[in-house]
Amino acid sequence: MRRALNDRDESVRHAAIHSAGLSRDIGAVPGLSQALKTGSPAIQRVAAEALGRAGDPRAVPDLVALAGSPLDRVLEHSVTYALIEINNPAATSDAASRATSSRSKRAALIALDQMDNSTLAAQPIIPLLDSGDPVLKETAWWIAGHHPDWGSALAGFFSSRLARPSIGPAERVELEQKLTLFGDSAAVQQLLASTLERASSQHDTLSILRTMAAIARTRIKTLPTLWMSPLLRALSSGDAETASASMSVVRAVPAAKDAAPGFNASLLRVARDESRPIEIRLGALAAMTEPLTSVDPPLFSLLRTGVEPGQSISVRSTAAAIVEKATFDRAQLSTLTSSLRTAGPLELPRLLRAFGSATDEATGLAMIAALNQSAARSTVRADVLRPIVAKYPDSVRQAANTLLASVTQDAADQLRRLEALLPTIQGGDVVRGQAVFNNPKVACYSCHAIGYMGGRIGPDLTRIGQVRSERDLLEAIAYPSASFARGYEPVVVKTRSGQVYTGVLRNNDLPDEIVLATERDEARILRRDITEMQPGTVSLMPPGLVDQLTRQELADLLAFLKATRSGA
Repeated sequence: MRRALNDRDESVRHAAIHSAGLSRDIGAVPGLSQALKTGSPAIQRVAAEALGRAGDPRAVPDLVALAGSPLDRVLEHSVTYALIEINNPAATSDAASRATSSRSKRAALIALDQMDNSTLAAQPIIPLLDSGDPVLKETAWWIAGHHPDWGSALAGFFSSRLARPSIGPAERVELEQKLTLFGDSAAVQQLLASTLERASSQHDTLSILRTMAAIARTRIKTLPTLWMSPLLRALSSGDAETASASMSVVRAVPAAKDAAPGFNASLLRVARDESRPIEIRLGALAAMTEPLTSVDPPLFSLLRTGVEPGQSISVRSTAAAIVEKATFDRAQLSTLTSSLRTAGPLELPRLLRAFGSATDEATGLAMIAALNQSAARSTVRADVLRPIVAKYPDSVRQAANTLLASVTQDAADQLRRLEALLPTIQGGDVVRGQAVFNNPKVACYSCHAIGYMGGRIGPDLTRIGQVRSERDLLEAIAYPSASFARGYEPVVVKTRSGQVYTGVLRNNDLPDEIVLATERDEARILRRDITEMQPGTVSLMPPGLVDQLTRQELADLLAFLKATRSGA
């Protein structure tokens, strides 16, 4: 086999090299190294694989040297993987220090990072993070991105670069994006807090706040205590954009338990400040770590204003989410029934849940009467209403059953209605349909994206016209629970505390938690707290949206969705 490594026929040499690799023949290493230096790319690839299997560190310098040549991606990968398999950090570090080619250094550094016996530390990588050589700079950031534990070592690098007087906006944004990789490091959190404290311009303040928000959404479970003071100052800023950016941070993750009482009190003061925009006031209430156990008249007025139909979808959703978890007295619930009459399909289920804390007949019957008068009554779901009325007297439960019976249709009724409706909604206008899609009345854009705009809770509709017929689109609007798009099937998650989440799995690959997109926002649920997780039968998209639209609006919306067959 070793003699065949030098055979005149390339196919014989290829077979011999492959055999040497399979048998991990140390004695063949000199011949394999010669093939690595002089062979064709196909021979070099199989020689690299064989040297990696043999595991002899004598091959490391030749492999690193070959990596310095312009290689195709397959051969480059084979060389790098051979270094990883040889798994000799000392030999690889030595070869990297002697290499003059950035490509050679890249292969050696990546191999060092991926070896089982790796001793690669942050110190030799940090100087390369702003190298003038783009190959080494990209490699250094790729390696650093695999080491969130390097945050303490990198804090000094970030601090010095952000403090440069000559730093440009693009470079600053790039650095702040990189910071998010190390957001769970205490040193990086301290850096962000101090950078926010000394920010000299609104632009710098907003940049840091956006970085904090990105970190909060992806890297941390509780709001760092050292962030609270600068965030609250930014939240109290007279600049609406700064206050809004600060709000996005405090709403992303809750405050730690030991800091929550004082933090909640500060947020409550912001919510009571009538000089502030309603978005900021409601956001402050939504960011509190505990729901409102008593609601005084000014706050009750704020919440009722927030759910009015004329407000934006984000304001209505935030207010409804607060109402859902708050505790109201009997008089307030009686007043809140008027909001049930005017609520849209997205807010109605949340407002209803506020009535779950009462048990008296008068409140229950007033709630059912308001639902019967609601323009969104057809969106009332049995899985929402029945648990709410479970503790009410029989008269209330019977009234609820009568309501549900009046809005529930079987499959045959649905089919007949679709067939009758379809001919009446022809000839829609695409431009008007786009306005309907963006109209707060149905707020399709809040859950669905078209192109780069819109929400991410429901399926992307950018090219929905290519894969769905007009009838399918109508059915999805009228009866969203009839079928589910692949990847958007609902699940029901129950926790040890008795809380029930319904949503779409955003991420089920994390070791400690799952990420669930709910009708309100994203919920991160620890796996140890989950007692049950089952497929759901009810779509997050509310039923009855057809009844919120005129026939012309529905025709226009369908025309717009059908026109996406060629892109947004």
